[in-house]
Amino acid sequence: MSSIAANLEWLFTEAGDDPADRIRAAAAHGLTAVEIWGWRDKDIAAIDAALTETGVELLSLIVDPQLPLTDQGMRAPFLQAVADSLVVAERLRAPNLVVVSGDDRPGVPREEQRTTLVSTLAAGAALLDGTDVTLLLEPLNTRVDHVGAFLSSTRDGLDIVREVGSLHLRLLLDAYHALMMDEDIAAAVGPDIALVGHVQVADLPGRHEPGTGVADWAHQFRVLRELGYRGRFGMEYQPTVETRRSLAVVEQLAGAAV
Repeated sequence: MSSIAANLEWLFTEAGDDPADRIRAAAAHGLTAVEIWGWRDKDIAAIDAALTETGVELLSLIVDPQLPLTDQGMRAPFLQAVADSLVVAERLRAPNLVVVSGDDRPGVPREEQRTTLVSTLAAGAALLDGTDVTLLLEPLNTRVDHVGAFLSSTRDGLDIVREVGSLHLRLLLDAYHALMMDEDIAAAVGPDIALVGHVQVADLPGRHEPGTGVADWAHQFRVLRELGYRGRFGMEYQPTVETRRSLAVVEQLAGAAV
């Protein structure tokens, strides 16, 4: 099994605009897992058919729409979005639904926002009881891509996951966002690797493929494996060259981190 999953929003675009065709291109390259973002604008039946045809796993999609989870008034719409997205995840046999905190709310104490975030995530995770689907909470960098986001810290994200205490909530460790925030991933995760449900990757600056920026990916992949992470690495980057060429170095680096 390949240790790489391809995000189809940015990878295999050479196959065209249809996610189903991108799934087939990923399979032809030898990948066994892919990811997407939103699902409401996609042909779910066509994606289902392509996944069945190729045997590729859809590893994650987002809870669509994404809503601010620090706002109590958004709880009911969020829970409906989780319920709707769960139907799609189960149809497509996807084990993970990605959520983000939303933006910091000016004038509202952070502790109050955090309390709302925790209780909202707990309610969302409860909707997944009895299923094989997990919510993945993703911290985002606030320096470049998501200025104003409430949750930008891996450590804070792990603390929230622990506080919720549900098997249906884990952390999505996007290494690009963590490194953009100058985090030491080993120190930030520490002994809590079991709370990390998935890892995504892009180099920095620029959010391109590993090898184009300043991060030492041989080291980062090795650290994550040594901590105990055994899942796939989701490639969520904007390639500077044709997708298959961009994956060559990545596959070598990730494959060596055993």
